[in-house]
Amino acid sequence: MRREEIHKTLNVLGITDMVLFKGTEITIRIAKDPNKDLEKSLMADDYYALGITVKKTMPDHRYQVGDFYKTGVLLNVKSIKLEQGFYVLDVKALEKIKVGQFFELENDLKASYNFEEDVVDMDEATLHEMLKTIKKQVKEISVYFKGSEPFVQYLEELDDLPLMCGVLLQYMQVKIEDKQAIFETYSYSDKGMKMIDLLIKQKELFAFQKEISEKFSTEANKNYRKAFLREQLKAIQEELNESEGGSNKQDFRERIEASLMPEETKKIAFDELTKFEGLSPQSAERNVVVNYLELLLALPWGKHKAKEIDIEEARKVLDSEHYGLKEVKDRIIQHLAVMKLKKEKQGSILLLVGPPGTGKTSLGKSIANALDRPYVRMSLGGIRDEAEIRGHRRTYVAALPGRIIQGMKKAGQTNPVFILDEVDKLMVGNSGDPASALLEVLDPEQNNTFADHFLEVPYDLSDVFFIATANNLRGIPGPLLDRMEVIQLSSYTNQEKFHIAVDHLVNNVLEEHGLSSYQLQYSDEAILKIIGDYTREAGVRGLKRELASVARVATEKIVLGEVDLPLVVDEFKVEEFLGRPKARHDLIGKNNACGVVTGLAWTPVGGDILFIEGSFMPGNGQMILTGQLGDVMKESARIALSLVKSRLAFQTTNFEFAKKDLHIHVPSGAIQKDGPSAGVALFSAISSLVLGRKVPSDIAMTGEVTLRGMVMPVGGIKEKIIAAHRAGVKKVLIPTENMKDLKDIPSEVTDEIVFKPMDTIEEVIKELFDLDLPKDQLLQAQVLGEIHGSL
Repeated sequence: MRREEIHKTLNVLGITDMVLFKGTEITIRIAKDPNKDLEKSLMADDYYALGITVKKTMPDHRYQVGDFYKTGVLLNVKSIKLEQGFYVLDVKALEKIKVGQFFELENDLKASYNFEEDVVDMDEATLHEMLKTIKKQVKEISVYFKGSEPFVQYLEELDDLPLMCGVLLQYMQVKIEDKQAIFETYSYSDKGMKMIDLLIKQKELFAFQKEISEKFSTEANKNYRKAFLREQLKAIQEELNESEGGSNKQDFRERIEASLMPEETKKIAFDELTKFEGLSPQSAERNVVVNYLELLLALPWGKHKAKEIDIEEARKVLDSEHYGLKEVKDRIIQHLAVMKLKKEKQGSILLLVGPPGTGKTSLGKSIANALDRPYVRMSLGGIRDEAEIRGHRRTYVAALPGRIIQGMKKAGQTNPVFILDEVDKLMVGNSGDPASALLEVLDPEQNNTFADHFLEVPYDLSDVFFIATANNLRGIPGPLLDRMEVIQLSSYTNQEKFHIAVDHLVNNVLEEHGLSSYQLQYSDEAILKIIGDYTREAGVRGLKRELASVARVATEKIVLGEVDLPLVVDEFKVEEFLGRPKARHDLIGKNNACGVVTGLAWTPVGGDILFIEGSFMPGNGQMILTGQLGDVMKESARIALSLVKSRLAFQTTNFEFAKKDLHIHVPSGAIQKDGPSAGVALFSAISSLVLGRKVPSDIAMTGEVTLRGMVMPVGGIKEKIIAAHRAGVKKVLIPTENMKDLKDIPSEVTDEIVFKPMDTIEEVIKELFDLDLPKDQLLQAQVLGEIHGSL
């Protein structure tokens, strides 16, 4: 068809990522949406269209007028078909055109155009030389590409400069604007020079790339060879059904590279991976290496951004989950406040010390909730192998990492709250001292490079909030105790136990037994009776067990339909459900005999009163001690006897110690008793015997004595005073230095007891027997005077 017969307004087809020159035949793709009626529109124009390059390729975008260049080609569409939402067109570029005006229609973009001709501004010889130069540059570039000979041969046969430029630019990695600039150039000489310039730049680029490639070819070939052999090995293993399962199929190399491990640790991981890749499938060491790599990848590395500590929220959590313990909770809140202010503070180590069942472990869990951190618990009771802390070396069969590293893996963060339960029950065995292994874990100056024998790389524990628990401090080695901040938890009073039961334990027990508060209810009197008659403990663990026993009996009756709902358990039903009272608490006597006094003792399950009985009998001055007394109490008894002999010498002139044996007995002989707090009670019992005067039964006492007659302070005051209150004691003799400990005792206890501070045994004798003893110095002067008089 002649030019004048072609429509002057045609459809615009957007050409992406290339520029079409006159004479080019090619297949292009055009999106169906929004060109819905493209085939019909092309048919109306006798299958002619304008091919114009878009400035920037944008998938799924409807191109606007401003997205197109103004110079393009007239296309003749040879065929059109629809494939997967695209029109596929075979086209031939006929003539170079310049757009006059674009027309945006609903489904099509059309444009008017004028034909443009390139200007041949050189003679035939010059054009021939230019084409020859272009072909030479192409031939020199072709050496970098294998199999390019047919393409070079095709170009040798071309003598049309625009067509040659169009063919070459299709395969050149050149910006679209550079291609369009050559296309729009009308002068043959300018077009040829620009083409030669592009080819020279391409040749220099390929030469430089080859030089760089050759420098690293040796190493690259080695890596390619390894990768190729690795793939072959994998294929062979799969063929033989020996392919590795599970984690072995993971791309360890990519996972290690993406992890947050320190560079030194990554280097070790890559070394282990190289070793793994060189092992045969039958090697027993493969699983060891895989387990090691999986541990490295599963551990949390790098600093974990902690949530901002909300002090008010933390206090609410502690108050809602724990009744009482005001001093303890205040101390924890103070610790959290320091952590909030000093953000770079290293991991904190607290030690919660108290009797069983007082909430040490659950306090640690509450701290984790308050801080919104992972909670990890590790029980240390009975551990006697150092490898439990530090792990086994991987040279051993069935080696495992230590429980510290296992806990960090479980936490998944670098800053969990880590509970070390029963740290006072670590044992020393043939496999080392685990308490010594904990020294590094709990030292903020060392635990940023904790060394686990299995891991063999330093691991940072400095962000971990360690909380240790113990029943008493005596079982903790001094160096280990020195690394922790001690917080004491004392026994609960009966009133505190009652509130804990009402606020927490009853609801927990009902939930555990599938009961509702409508089905089973505990009266206040019933709870108090269970506390007083069925439990003998410092904490509330036994109380929860007894409440659960009531719930089990009640559940049976409810299921069998034997009771009406709600079933209210009062103090009379308690004995029906639980049987006879199980706990026995000693009460003060009504009228103590001479030589009997009431002492106060601390036990792991709280405080208790202790009766000390003394008796003189004919003999030769010996002292008999019974009742399973330990070495400390035996020494206290001897000191007390010496004090009586020296201080009461002038009140007992007719008492012959050399002709009487002294027998001291502490009842409940099956129970081991020891501790530095019975000195005052032993002295008072012997003094009562010697003087023949009774000690009032409602007076109890605690304190140690020295040979100089001084009353020394003791521990466990809160538990002892609570026991005295429970036993009906009205007056307590207490060392003066222990008076400050009374502020820790609930007012419902201290308001009903009179406290008498004591500094010397003279004050004890005065309080008990209303007897004034001479001072130690006066007594010594009298004794010396008698000795001189006799001489």
